[in-house]
Amino acid sequence: MFKTLQIIALLQGIFVLCVLFINRKSYKKTTFWLLFGSLLSVVFYIIGDDDNNLFVSNADWFLFDSSLFVTFLFLFFRYYRNGKSSFNTKDLLFFLPNIIYFILEAIEIMYPKEMMIVEVFEMLIEFTFVGYLIYIIYAVINSKKKHWLLYFAVPISLLLALPALNDILKSFGLLEFAIFDDKDFNSYQLLVIAFLFYFIAYGLMNKKIGIIPKTETPKYKNSNLNKQLIERYKTELIKSMEVDNFFLNSKLSIHDVSEKLDIPRQYISEVLNEHMQISFQDFVNQYRVEEFINRLKNDQNNHFTLLGIANDVGFNSKSSFNATFKKFQGLTPTQFKKQLT
Repeated sequence: MFKTLQIIALLQGIFVLCVLFINRKSYKKTTFWLLFGSLLSVVFYIIGDDDNNLFVSNADWFLFDSSLFVTFLFLFFRYYRNGKSSFNTKDLLFFLPNIIYFILEAIEIMYPKEMMIVEVFEMLIEFTFVGYLIYIIYAVINSKKKHWLLYFAVPISLLLALPALNDILKSFGLLEFAIFDDKDFNSYQLLVIAFLFYFIAYGLMNKKIGIIPKTETPKYKNSNLNKQLIERYKTELIKSMEVDNFFLNSKLSIHDVSEKLDIPRQYISEVLNEHMQISFQDFVNQYRVEEFINRLKNDQNNHFTLLGIANDVGFNSKSSFNATFKKFQGLTPTQFKKQLT
């Protein structure tokens, strides 16, 4: 019965992978490949789980472990949450625990005798993967793109976290607090996770639901701008901020900039969005944040409050200022000020 369910899960996974791959051009590359990697690792997990290997009894195919699925899923939700369209190569470091884990498993196969250093590293790796799963739950609950489908990632994360917590308790010699017997639990944990995740994956790529980021149709496909005009407009826009300080006007709009520079409004949008990869509001606010920091570092402004300086550089509300500052600096204005002292 279990083998039959395993084969069904395997075929279903291959089907979802094929559908996703056929429609790959419809989605942003980063989220597509991370979701694809998550699905592929689930398929491997179904085939080669060491307790229920589909092809070879009692085989330890450690490369087909669930840990790879955890990392891919963690990165998928990381990029799904932050909305970035390109993959940061530094994020490959998140696969470092997987590499260490695979090395440790290989050492255990070659040297079956228990070694304390291996046990310690395995426990640290377990903690890392539990941290990844906690982030996934956090990302789902705090996602701006809330959707009932995403909440299925919570039980998946919990199911994956329980064996890791079990191993951690056993590592500390707390067998009486172990949550379950590994083999009994792993037999069906594998299939429950697979079916739940296939359901999520199919829903994410379903066009009617449409919650996985899609590639955008070029907004300025029929633009009349040439390279010379683009460079000229970029120079004028930068000068308007760095020299003429347009950003100090708290009510500055794209229409105001268009009138002052005598550049059609749609061209300003195109130059900023397409050729400078920034929105008008972020373009203006980055100069406001920079000016705020310069004034904050000037001792002559010590008698001003943070909000007072913020108002002077063009911010018109406390909430907008705090949110914008944290977006660009990764800290609140108060935290930033503490770092300076």
